[in-house]
Amino acid sequence: MAYEPKRLGGETIYRNEVFQTGLMSQLLDGIYDGEMTVGELLGHGNFGVGTFNGLDGEMIVLDGNCYQMRHDGSIEPASLDQQTPFAVVMNFVPTIRRGLPNNIIRKSAAQVLDDFTVSKNYMYAVKIVGDFEWVRTRTVQKQEKPYPKMVEATENDEVVQFDKVRGTIVGFRTPIYEQGIGVPGCHAHFIDDEHEKGGHVIDFKLDNAYVEICIGTNLNLHLPLTEAFSEADLSPEDLAEQISRAEKHA
Repeated sequence: MAYEPKRLGGETIYRNEVFQTGLMSQLLDGIYDGEMTVGELLGHGNFGVGTFNGLDGEMIVLDGNCYQMRHDGSIEPASLDQQTPFAVVMNFVPTIRRGLPNNIIRKSAAQVLDDFTVSKNYMYAVKIVGDFEWVRTRTVQKQEKPYPKMVEATENDEVVQFDKVRGTIVGFRTPIYEQGIGVPGCHAHFIDDEHEKGGHVIDFKLDNAYVEICIGTNLNLHLPLTEAFSEADLSPEDLAEQISRAEKHA
């Protein structure tokens, strides 16, 4: 179906599909194995974030290439037959490109990004490119069965800091109402220009960077057909607290 662009908040908006496999609440319950391969995932988008079966590191998809980031901050290309329990991708076609103020940290950058978007009620793919004074990341370590809950699996993850580095942050800003489906707020991963180091973004300080933003208006949600998923507890009473602990949000 072809969609006509709309005018919203003074901007011309085109519909873009966000594809997601798995749920954040599934990971929280320790369901770390999915059926979708990296090759299948890349058929749905050239830009995104996620993880691998067994929580075997962080995933970043940039320019149609998928990379696996290990807990020590190292990176290697992912193979097309690797599988993922959770990933979010889209074909990145930015409609907004703006310079960002120097010397701001993640929290301040999030406030600036809010001013660039038309509404908090849509999804946004966010790409920050440039020089960073520093970037702090952490990366999950591969888990062994029986899998622990995610808050336990990520409890002792070490923070790795990269200083004076040039690279790209790939992320999604997700509305609060998607809590449990995705990660509310901004879920972002970092990769340097040499594709040698990166991880799940905890914080950063910009030196000289710009941002590109692509709005997501359609969500295509793919759920795994597995016994573990069918039996998972996807709506715990402390869902928000678990997400905050697992994602190490400040």
